[in-house]
Amino acid sequence: MDFRFNFSIDENEINEPDTHDKTDSQLRSPKHKQESTENSKEAADAVADSSPRPGTDKHQDEAPSKKKFCCKAAREHEVPEDLNKVLENKVMETVSDLYYVKVSVVEMMCLDGTDEEGIVSKSVSSHSDLIPGVYEGGLKIWECTFDLIDYFSEAEIEFTNKTVLDLGCGAGLLGIVALKGKAEKVHFQDYNSTVIDEVTLPNAVANCIDERNRMGGGDDTTTGKPPLKRPKNAERSPAVLNKCRFFSGEWSEVSQLLLSSNKPFSKYDMILSSETIYNPDCYSALHDTLAQLLDTNGHVYLASKAHYFGVGGGIYLFEKFIEERNVFKSSIVKIIDKGLQRCIMEMAFKDHS
Repeated sequence: MDFRFNFSIDENEINEPDTHDKTDSQLRSPKHKQESTENSKEAADAVADSSPRPGTDKHQDEAPSKKKFCCKAAREHEVPEDLNKVLENKVMETVSDLYYVKVSVVEMMCLDGTDEEGIVSKSVSSHSDLIPGVYEGGLKIWECTFDLIDYFSEAEIEFTNKTVLDLGCGAGLLGIVALKGKAEKVHFQDYNSTVIDEVTLPNAVANCIDERNRMGGGDDTTTGKPPLKRPKNAERSPAVLNKCRFFSGEWSEVSQLLLSSNKPFSKYDMILSSETIYNPDCYSALHDTLAQLLDTNGHVYLASKAHYFGVGGGIYLFEKFIEERNVFKSSIVKIIDKGLQRCIMEMAFKDHS
């Protein structure tokens, strides 16, 4: 299955998925685009000894400074019995064979009062896709998500019978790919409950309904015809959706909820995460969450930019953090050097393969 994402972007809709070239050209000058891996590592070392600098120009791919890691209580979001209700008022679009909600429509609905957290209005008023401790960017599909999905295909990563966590899931595309890859269980986590309810859950439902329809005889996405705006209605929950659980809240809180729950829980064979290491202040919580939730023989696949301007985080700084903790071994398995350098990292416990 080829997961390359080739589609046009409306320049006025900054919350729609970005192509690699578009985001890269906005972020860096031609001179910066020639920066080498060694220079990126040197920058990480320099940042490690300095305080994060807030960006004055709140670009959509820059993250603001975070003074302290905020603790947001965890909760599980149950899948509604009426799946049609989940897709009500949603406009679905497709990327390759994956459905995802049109975020601009979600934002309009949220501004009309369906967003209890108020993250959309706060994001609009602050002109930022990230508000520390309030909104962590889950409404936007960040470009490294596509890098990681591409890597799954290139490296022939097997999800069959695996238990998977999509950590910092946002749209949940990584977890949905795992579902389509026949994972046994897939759990989704995002900081914001609004993101889970209005984006992640609808995306999972739409793709699960679509999967059932295909198995029953195919649909437009397999015939080359223009994609439907939304999948066919569901009379009952498709079996594949029963593999899913959905959580909102800060990482350590979600870990505690899972580990102390009366519901059966087994640690994850795979934890997937994209663009969650932009803020060095969060590294300790993220590292501890991975250590607590990953199975002894499990693997983490993490996608990130080499450096996040305005905050100071990035793949090489996180790599250094991992080395200092001495719990995981890590390797950068793919580098995308086009534009702002991006990387795929694989992690596993040091004393296991």
